[in-house]
Amino acid sequence: MAVDALIDTRAMLAILDKSDRWHGPCRAAPGQLRFPLLTTEGVLAELFHMVGDSPSRKEVTWQFVRSGSLLLASIQHSQRHHIHALMSRYANRPMDLADATLVYLAARDSIETILTVAQTDFSVYRSAGRRRFRILPVDRP
Repeated sequence: MAVDALIDTRAMLAILDKSDRWHGPCRAAPGQLRFPLLTTEGVLAELFHMVGDSPSRKEVTWQFVRSGSLLLASIQHSQRHHIHALMSRYANRPMDLADATLVYLAARDSIETILTVAQTDFSVYRSAGRRRFRILPVDRP
């Protein structure tokens, strides 16, 4: 299945939380994208950690994850050294595991677009060492 864009943790949180200042821009951005959006297990682990212990928030998150809006990418054991290399390369940011998995997928799968509120980080990160990301949402709160 062809995928047009990646999505990170904070963009998902913004979509799920109407009180988040990024909610409107993140909800509007998918109109410029084709679904599903690609993400990773690292991003989902971070998402559920940030959602916290509230059963209702967990349920809403599960509904979103299972809605068909997301496609979970697989990163094989043999590819993990690429993740390590990215985290080492961007140690001055520092790049977390979830972001490293997304930058790796962008290079591996030739994806240039990401839905993120971590716009400062993803404006620095480069896919395949040289390609800039197209960052959505363009409208900032």
